[in-house]
Amino acid sequence: MAAVMRAEGLEYGDRTMTYNSHRAQQLAAWAVTQEGGAAIHQALFAAYFVDNVNLARIDHLVDIAAGVGLDTDRAREILRSRRYREAVSADWDRSRQLGVTGVPTYRMGGVEAVGAQPYEVLAQLVQEAGAQRHPQ
Repeated sequence: MAAVMRAEGLEYGDRTMTYNSHRAQQLAAWAVTQEGGAAIHQALFAAYFVDNVNLARIDHLVDIAAGVGLDTDRAREILRSRRYREAVSADWDRSRQLGVTGVPTYRMGGVEAVGAQPYEVLAQLVQEAGAQRHPQ
């Protein structure tokens, strides 16, 4: 996978471990409520898939939050209190109800593609969902 990603010009590290991301998801649930917090998604992706950072460790997550300009004391408190645990669990429940079996899952107009997909597959998904190309 790493070689394919790099061949496409995308950063992707040689991960040797899989880490529990539940705390990272809780951090993200809070971060998006903060100004500029949506940047946490790209930062978490890069930390995990490029830099092989253990996203289960609070100190690592606080460093990532700092990197996107979030209040580190607040981030640490959010992670320690696990205040967003139920929100993340509700997201997972909703995903199961929708039949999501993998990440990423693309769904439009009742058409679905699961997992990393080439551009052509995603373009076909959009067309099958009824999108029309507009002249430029």
